[in-house]
This record gives sequence, C-alpha cells and structure tokens, in this order.
Amino acid sequence: MHMLQNTGQTRRILIIDDDADVLDVMQEALKYEGFDVKIAERADDIFALIKEYDPQLIMMDYILKGINGGELCHQIKTNPETSNLPVVLLSAYPRVYNSLGTYGADEFIAKPFDLYDLFGRVNGLLMPATN
Repeated sequence: MHMLQNTGQTRRILIIDDDADVLDVMQEALKYEGFDVKIAERADDIFALIKEYDPQLIMMDYILKGINGGELCHQIKTNPETSNLPVVLLSAYPRVYNSLGTYGADEFIAKPFDLYDLFGRVNGLLMPATN
C-alpha cells in the first residue's frame, strides 16, 4: 500500500547527507516551504530508498561515508527507471566537484549555501517543462 498520494501538490525530496546538522537545517527549511522531505544519513541501497519514498528530486552530499555521492548520482542517471529524476549534488569542496566531473547531476550547490538560492534551484528543477 502506497501511503503517499501524489496529488500534484506534494513535492517529495529525498536528502542524503552524513552531516546531521545539514540534514536538520535542510529538512526544516524545505518543509517550511511546503515540501515533503525524507532524510537519510547513508544510502546503502539508493534504489530501495527511491522505490520506498518515490521522490521527485534527490539532493545528496558529494562526499558520503563509504561512497562517492557523485557515483550514486551516476548510478541514478544511468538506470532507465530513475534517469529522469533530478539530482542536486551538494559539497563544501566545489574544486573537487569541478575536477572530478558532474556525474550527470542536474545542479551543483556549494556549501555553505543560501537557502533562497537552494529554494530557487529546487523549484526550477521541479517546474513542469513548458514546451
């Protein structure tokens, strides 16, 4: 039984970051903006998390314990079932990101970030395409 009903109003975001303080701030700020937010400190099985929560956007730290968030992003982007899911990578080390590549991420946001910039980018990725 799927508990979450997607009425088009609820916008679900999955956030993966091994820094609990960052998770808390992002969860509270995005909930305040009307998003449904699920947080995780690790993503041992990213596809199980995606299947369980069915997010419309994923935000993850570039450097996670035990795995490169960029590699997780690459796995999401190369899987036909999840390739259209927007992924935002976050990092306090933008030079690392710039040197290693984007891994197919839709956006990159450097930490520390401005919450209004974050909201603007998230909303931009979640807007329906107007063709």
